[in-house]
Amino acid sequence: MIEKKLNLKHYVALAIVLLFIIIASINPLEFESYLLHQAGTIIMLVVLIVTMRKIGISFFSFCLYLVFLFIHIIGAHYLYSYVPYNQWILDLFAFDLNQSMGWSRNMYDRLVHFAYGVLLYPFFYRCFQVWIPSAKPFVLFLLVLQFVMASSMVYELLEWGLSIGLSPEDAENYNGQQGDMWDAHKDMFLATIGALLIGICYLYQTKTAYPPSA
Repeated sequence: MIEKKLNLKHYVALAIVLLFIIIASINPLEFESYLLHQAGTIIMLVVLIVTMRKIGISFFSFCLYLVFLFIHIIGAHYLYSYVPYNQWILDLFAFDLNQSMGWSRNMYDRLVHFAYGVLLYPFFYRCFQVWIPSAKPFVLFLLVLQFVMASSMVYELLEWGLSIGLSPEDAENYNGQQGDMWDAHKDMFLATIGALLIGICYLYQTKTAYPPSA
C-alpha cells in the first residue's frame, strides 16, 4: 500500500535509525571519515521523507531503505574496511567466513554496494513508476537498473574527488580500497547484480499478478 504521510510505524522506524546513529557516533574509528559518511546518511534520510510526502511509497520500501542505512551506518563507524563481521560470525557460530570463502580482504564494503542494488530497487522503481506512468514493467526494470549503474558510478567519482583532497592514509580510510585497483569497478558490478536480481523478481511478480490475456 502506497502511503504519503508518516504515521506511528514510520516514526518508530526513524527513531530506531536515529538512535543507531547516536550509538554509532560513540568513539568511531576515525571521526572525520565517519562524519563524511554520515553526511550521506542525513542526505538520504531527507530524500526518503521528501519523496514519501511528494509521491508516496510503501512501508515495505520505506523499511528496506532504512535497512540499507543501518548497513551503511555500521560501515561508517568502522570505516568499512575494519567492520569485524568475520569475528562476529566466529563468536556466534564458530565459523570462519573469510577463510572458507578464501577472502584476503574485508568484504563489508562489497556487501554495502550489493545491498544498494537490492534494498533501494523498490524505492527507485516507485520513483520511475510515478515519473513515467505509461512505462511497462520491463521498461521500468531497465530504467532502475540503469539508474543503479549510473548512480554507482557517480558515487565512485565523488569518492575519488573527495580523496584527492585527503592524505593518502585518510583517502584509504574513507574509500576502503584496500589496495585493490579494481575496487570501484567491483563495487559498481555488485550494485548492478543486486538490482538485476531483485528486478527479475519484480518482473516475475508482475507477470504472475497480471498474466497476459488469452
